[in-house]
Amino acid sequence: MPAASVMILALVALARCTAERADEPRMLPADRSRSVLYVALGDSTVEGVAASSRERNYVSLIYERLRARYPAARLENLGRGGAVSNDVLTAQLPRAIDLRPDLVTLSVGPNDITTGVAAEAYDRNVDEILRRLTRDTRAVIVVNLLPDLTVTPRFRFSERRAALDELTRRFNQVVATRAHERGVDIVDLYERSRAEVPGQPELVAADGYHPSDLGYARWAELMWERIAPRIEPR
Repeated sequence: MPAASVMILALVALARCTAERADEPRMLPADRSRSVLYVALGDSTVEGVAASSRERNYVSLIYERLRARYPAARLENLGRGGAVSNDVLTAQLPRAIDLRPDLVTLSVGPNDITTGVAAEAYDRNVDEILRRLTRDTRAVIVVNLLPDLTVTPRFRFSERRAALDELTRRFNQVVATRAHERGVDIVDLYERSRAEVPGQPELVAADGYHPSDLGYARWAELMWERIAPRIEPR
């Protein structure tokens, strides 16, 4: 396993331990009658591009699971196709904070990579997003590492494949480091995509890049594994 991947996995484990050891870990309420608000931030995968319907993207599938626990739960999906980290910082984050969410998920980065945003700028943006979310909300916050772009048909045989892989691992180090610093839960989509997509091409949509319905369902499942432990027992 590359050294960068080992470091990322170590940071993911540290972030999990940090959150679990916190004196007052952020939790979703025990009262199932509460109108819990879930706010999703990010790019086209958050919006649900290539899903067969709005209800089949991973955000809606998480919301479906949340409503099974909290029937009065609400959803605000602020994700937009093409969004880069600065778009989340300047356009989505202020709205999210104003909404006073109970749960926030964040997924952003592939567009930063493909449009040439420097890793240093991405680092500053992610750091500020997580700093303000942890400072200005009481939300449970879950972020995901970027999936491996090079296992998708769009980039599998690209001349940029090696460079994209290196950038993806660098950007994931940023996410893992900043999440660890803030005690934010991390979902490792990088290793899961590397392990699962090559043997299950049906996880990728016909556009060769975005998740299919099946891919979004798997994404939601992995995210829920980190969200479920943050639900306070009754």
